[in-house]
Amino acid sequence: MTTTITRRELLKSAAAGALVSAPFIGNAQAQAGTVWKVQSTWDAGTTGYQLFEEWCNGFKEKSGGELTIQPFPAKAVAADNNSLFDSVRSGVLQGMNPFTLYWAGKIPATVFLSSYPMGPDQPAQWDTMFYGLGMLEMAREIYAKQGLFFVGPIHHDANIIHSKVPIRSVDDLKGKKLRVPGGMVSEVFQQFGCSTVSLPGSDIFPALEKGTIDAADYVGPAVNYDLGFHQVTKYILFGPPGTMSVYQPVDLMDLTINMGAWRRLNKKMQELVEDQVKSYSLRHFVAIQKANMVAMDKFIAAGSEVSRMGPSDIEKFRKAAIPIWFKWAKKDADAARVFKLHLDYMKNEILGYVSAEDLQGQSL
Repeated sequence: MTTTITRRELLKSAAAGALVSAPFIGNAQAQAGTVWKVQSTWDAGTTGYQLFEEWCNGFKEKSGGELTIQPFPAKAVAADNNSLFDSVRSGVLQGMNPFTLYWAGKIPATVFLSSYPMGPDQPAQWDTMFYGLGMLEMAREIYAKQGLFFVGPIHHDANIIHSKVPIRSVDDLKGKKLRVPGGMVSEVFQQFGCSTVSLPGSDIFPALEKGTIDAADYVGPAVNYDLGFHQVTKYILFGPPGTMSVYQPVDLMDLTINMGAWRRLNKKMQELVEDQVKSYSLRHFVAIQKANMVAMDKFIAAGSEVSRMGPSDIEKFRKAAIPIWFKWAKKDADAARVFKLHLDYMKNEILGYVSAEDLQGQSL
């Protein structure tokens, strides 16, 4: 007799296994080294979480036993994104591995600490801003106000749209109900006549299955296939050739640690964690891109139809996005100074992403 394991059973068992397998930290063990509990927003059983789990599990050896990181998948300790943020601030968890822009409602500047519609669209550009132009120091100052330490960005992927009905251009968005991460991205999509809702990754499949949403933006093909999107959608929308997405082309995650937990590390261990985040960012990105290629073949085999945005779509996105950039930049002083760094970079002739004509009528 053959037993078929459903997607829900797989994710449920993986989450339970993560909790059961996490070792109890007794007093003697705690004295031998520091233990951090770190929850990711990746769902158990996905390619993203597997990579994160492997990385965390290597810390004890790399630190000579001084630092152990226990990884947990989404909802394992903190039930949702709001409680995840609060759990790290309070010290219930020592750290988190979230999508940075999830905190736009709490920290408006975070919309500019990860990619946004028609902004810088290459991973190297974000590394330049973080590690070359001072954005990492800005991020750490901003997070310190929340009792948190922003260790560094982690490159993931671009986001794509899966839909139950054909969406082949921005004009097809009108009247549709779409899952997006909220914040600036939601406001830009609403300009095209669709309604938006913010859902965590694990809630997207049932919403598509029940038809409560018509389409969903989430991450790239590898994780979206893991989550079963091919079972409940038929259409995939990418950006122009060579570009997976124009609205979140470099969807950054990060490692954020409770400030007290961070300060209890000695300087050598702090430097080790920072270096490991930098190396993991590359490892994670490359592994996801490789997995995406395999997953896309699976989507096509499952009957998915791929469409790409054209030049007119890009121009419409640009016109919709730029005023909303400035709206978010004006939400507080931190958002304004991070966006100013972006704007100077995009206006520089090296990139030439925006011109005086694009910015006419806009000011900080």
